[in-house]
Amino acid sequence: MSSIYEKYGLKRVINASGRMTILGVSTPAASVVETVKYGLEHYFEIKDLVNKTGAYIAGLLGAEDAVVVSCASAGIAQSIAAVIVKDNDWLLENLHAAPLNVPHDIVVPKGHNVNYGAPVGTMVALGGGRLVEAGYANECSAEQLSAAVTPQTAAILYIKSHHCVQKSHLSVEQAVAVARQHRLPLIVDAAAEEDLQCYYRSGADLVIYSGAKAIEGPTSGLVIGRKQYVEWVKRQSLGIGRAMKVGKEGILGLTQAIENYLQQNKVSGAQMVENMSPFIDSLNTLNGVSARVVWDAAGRDIARAEIHFDEAVTGLTAGAIVQALKTGEVAIYFRGYKANEGIVEADVRSVTPEQLQTIYLNIKALLSGEKK
Repeated sequence: MSSIYEKYGLKRVINASGRMTILGVSTPAASVVETVKYGLEHYFEIKDLVNKTGAYIAGLLGAEDAVVVSCASAGIAQSIAAVIVKDNDWLLENLHAAPLNVPHDIVVPKGHNVNYGAPVGTMVALGGGRLVEAGYANECSAEQLSAAVTPQTAAILYIKSHHCVQKSHLSVEQAVAVARQHRLPLIVDAAAEEDLQCYYRSGADLVIYSGAKAIEGPTSGLVIGRKQYVEWVKRQSLGIGRAMKVGKEGILGLTQAIENYLQQNKVSGAQMVENMSPFIDSLNTLNGVSARVVWDAAGRDIARAEIHFDEAVTGLTAGAIVQALKTGEVAIYFRGYKANEGIVEADVRSVTPEQLQTIYLNIKALLSGEKK
C-alpha cells in the first residue's frame, strides 16, 4: 500500500510545537491502536460501555465517576449544560430554545477567558451558559471571584492552561473554597495537564482532560468528578452531547491509554533537557541565533528550547522564519506564541534526534539563503 502521505498528497510534518490539535495532537501506543481496532470490529450496548468504562477509569483515578467524551471542548460544553439542566427532562431537550429561568451564569477569572484554538466563551455558550468574568486580566483573587457570584450563577469555571494569565490569579484550591462558600460546583478545564488526579483531590467537582494530549489516546476527552455531576454530563447524550458523541473505539482506546499512562515511566524535564542539548548547541553556532532551555509557563515538568532570532543579523523576522519552515518540503512547526518578540520555542516530546538535526539544517539553510 502506498504511503498515506503520497496517496493524498499530504506533507510530512515535524512536530516541534507539542501536543497540538492542528497537527493531530499525539501518536498513541500500539496497545491503544489495537484496542481501537477491537472497538471498531465489535458491537456493544453503548450505555453499558459508557457506564462500565467510566467506572473502570474512576477506579484507576480514585474518583467517584468518569465519562469519556469526544474531546476536551465537548467536555466543557457538556459540563456547563450538565450543571444548568441537571435532572430537568424538559430543559434537556429544549436548552437551545428555552428562555432560561434557572441559574446559568458561569463565573470565570478574566485572565482565564482565553482562545485555546476556540474561545472558552463559545464552549460555555454551547452549553447554555452566560460567561461572567471575575477580576481583571492581570489579577483575580478569591475575593474578586466571590464578588462575581450572584443567585444566577450555576458554576465556577477554572481554566488550568499555559494560555491563561499565570500571575496574580488564585489557585485551584482557592477556587474550591469560593465554590464551597457559595454552594456551587467548580469545573476545572485541565485539558493538557499531566496530573489526572490532583484537581479532583483538591476538591473540583468536574475535571476535564484531553484524551489525546498528555494521555496520548485517540481523539477524545475525559470528564471525572462527583458522581451526581458526572451523571448529569452523561445525560447530555440526549441533548447537546448528541452532536459531540464519541465512538465505541474512542471510548475503549482512551480507557486503555489511561491505563498505560498510569503505568508508564514519564519522560522528565531533565531528560528533555538532555535530549535537546545537542540541538541547542548547534543552533548557538548560527549567526544571529541564540538558544537556551526554558520551562513550561504553567508549571508542568516540561522543558523546551527557546530560540531567539536577531532580525538585525538574520534579515528575517521570527514570524517569517516560522512561516518559511511550515511551508518547506517537510512542514516544521514550532510554538510561535512569542514570534512578535523574535522568539519561538521547540517542544521536543514528539521529536526524534534525527528530526532535531533536520530542523537545525533547515534553519541553517534558510538563514544562509540555501534551498533545503
